[in-house]
Amino acid sequence: MKGNSPSDPFARTDALATLGDWLRFAEKLYTRENVALGQVATNAHDEALYLLLRTLKLSLESDASVLTRKLTPVERADVRDVLRRRVVDRVPAAYLTREAWLGEHRFYVDERVIIPRSYFLELIPGALRDWLPDHGRRLKRAVDVCTGSGCLAILLAHEFPRAVVDAIDVSTPALDVAVINVREHRLGQRVHLFQSDVFDEVPAARYDIILSNPPYEPSRHVDRQAPEFAAEPRLAHDGGPDGLMIIRKLLHQAKGRLAPHGIVVIEVGGLRKVIDREFKALEPHWLPTQDGSDCVCLFEAERLRG
Repeated sequence: MKGNSPSDPFARTDALATLGDWLRFAEKLYTRENVALGQVATNAHDEALYLLLRTLKLSLESDASVLTRKLTPVERADVRDVLRRRVVDRVPAAYLTREAWLGEHRFYVDERVIIPRSYFLELIPGALRDWLPDHGRRLKRAVDVCTGSGCLAILLAHEFPRAVVDAIDVSTPALDVAVINVREHRLGQRVHLFQSDVFDEVPAARYDIILSNPPYEPSRHVDRQAPEFAAEPRLAHDGGPDGLMIIRKLLHQAKGRLAPHGIVVIEVGGLRKVIDREFKALEPHWLPTQDGSDCVCLFEAERLRG
């Protein structure tokens, strides 16, 4: 732990009295230290505010008046410590708070899992339903491949209350975290966890939806990640030399796992051109997202079976 030396970014923080003072300081600090964002929020204001509110055990729904709140000496020490861990040590905010949010749903997270963030948050209740018979109202079975914390399997179970949802991951530590989240969401009767490399160790089943946010970053990109992203399990990022290692296996195995009307939906990051080229014969469909990234592709069962 650094002391208050002249080079210490926290050397002159004793004068910061209110939460608003600390928030303004944190925003400038994030910018000056080139902190990587995107795991909890996409801008310094939102992430710093979240981290400060959580550290002070204040509601995330607090209105602007909370910024005038004066901090006690103990609170200032707590805030200084958590910002030091975030900005100097580059620990992701979600690992500091031990939680991540997808919409209204909270998930426990720690260093055993990638921090939940996915376009499926908007697509599961939106565009995805348009590809399902009866808009998914009679959907019976779904699976989340590379489930990590279990978050997407849980979102599927909440969205389709009659469905059984399998959740697969090769990582034992990740599945230990998924157990916590399935229990906290009280979905143990409908969300079933499997340790497996894609479908290798999963009992035979036919799925209406096979969904996945797999490792898709090319290895060379993973080698150059910012410290915050490097703090996450490499297994959750590294998709092999071209990013397609898991995706190829998933699409190959999906042929025998889909119901006749079933779909495979995969989040692929920046691989759209590569996917369109390699899997052109499968006619991938690209689902529109609010920010225009459109990085989630969908394959229909009849195309996969050729």
